[in-house]
Amino acid sequence: MDLQKQTGARVAELRASDADRDRIADMLRDALAEGRLTAEEHAERVEGVLNAKTVGELEVFIRDLPAAHQGRPGAVHGYAPNRPAAGAVPPEADENVVAVFSASVRKGRWRAGRRLHVYSVFGSVVIDLSEAIFEYQQVVIKAVSIFGDVQIRVPENVSLRGTGGGVLGNFEVQTLDSEEPQAPVVYVDGWAVLGNVEARPKRGKLVADILDRVSGKVDRTLRKHLDR
Repeated sequence: MDLQKQTGARVAELRASDADRDRIADMLRDALAEGRLTAEEHAERVEGVLNAKTVGELEVFIRDLPAAHQGRPGAVHGYAPNRPAAGAVPPEADENVVAVFSASVRKGRWRAGRRLHVYSVFGSVVIDLSEAIFEYQQVVIKAVSIFGDVQIRVPENVSLRGTGGGVLGNFEVQTLDSEEPQAPVVYVDGWAVLGNVEARPKRGKLVADILDRVSGKVDRTLRKHLDR
């Protein structure tokens, strides 16, 4: 068995994420609209997608559809490491966001530095990176919530990793893997003490800048579509 087959076998054994299920469901919806599936077949496959546990189980539902074979031939998917590269991100924060008995929000077209520290004490913080400008490929967000709430949203074509915990609280990071090796990687760590920290992708939001790094030129029509 060559390297590509070995890699494919390992990927098939991975636990499926919500993003994986959404991707397959989108393909099935398109197949229904194109007349490739009947309404009954579509409903049956969608039910199977919702119950699938691994990536391999998901692929079964689209293996007879053209969309399943439109990836780059011979491409080997690379997964982002669980920790940033040593020395890539300095220990000092580029920005501190603090909410004490108050609320704080970062959203829109803002520049994401290499490190962001977030503190919520009896407060609420929203860090929305869905339209942010990523100047660095690796971004670390340290989130500490004490009787507070921290919500982090990222574009769905970046990679997302999390290492943290909760003390009578909730620390939840929805792991995400981008198909582009040049995509930014957002690392969320910290603690939730009688509070909540949650990080997940924002559906329908993409980082158009990734296409510039990968290809060097982007069709104007595609760019308009991504910027909507």
